[in-house]
Amino acid sequence: MQEKHTETPERTSYGECAAALFVQGYNCAQSLTGAFYKHTGLTREQMLRLCSSFGGGMGRLREVCGAVTGMFMISGLLQGYSEPQDTEGKAAQYARVQELARRFRERHGSIICRELLGVTGSETPVPSERTARYYQERPCCALISSAADILAAYLYENGINLSSGTCSK
Repeated sequence: MQEKHTETPERTSYGECAAALFVQGYNCAQSLTGAFYKHTGLTREQMLRLCSSFGGGMGRLREVCGAVTGMFMISGLLQGYSEPQDTEGKAAQYARVQELARRFRERHGSIICRELLGVTGSETPVPSERTARYYQERPCCALISSAADILAAYLYENGINLSSGTCSK
């Protein structure tokens, strides 16, 4: 059994890394998971491909924020269950997802992309051009950074040692 940690970790590095990945052009889910991929057993390319469909609230459908989805994915890779009969493991993982969502919603008011961005209506599948204005007008960097910090803190509180405490840029 892993020992629970009592000290607060140095978490800002995960948030900073996730935001930096977003500025490089990765989507919100890729940016979040890209900061943690070294802890999962997946390669960087595998992680980025796995998460490539979840940007813009799932393919720009503006549903659940990609950074929130990324938190759930990392939690599942590090703490999830794999046997269909494992009802205790399933319930524990769903409780983790609900707690992560609660923490994000508490900070930002929603986990829904369109609500976080203040947009309505349907969007094309074509991603927005990443310009200086785009980064100024969108709250995405701050949301991604916050989600990474929420996840790092949650994992630490629950005995998941992220070893170096630094991200996987």
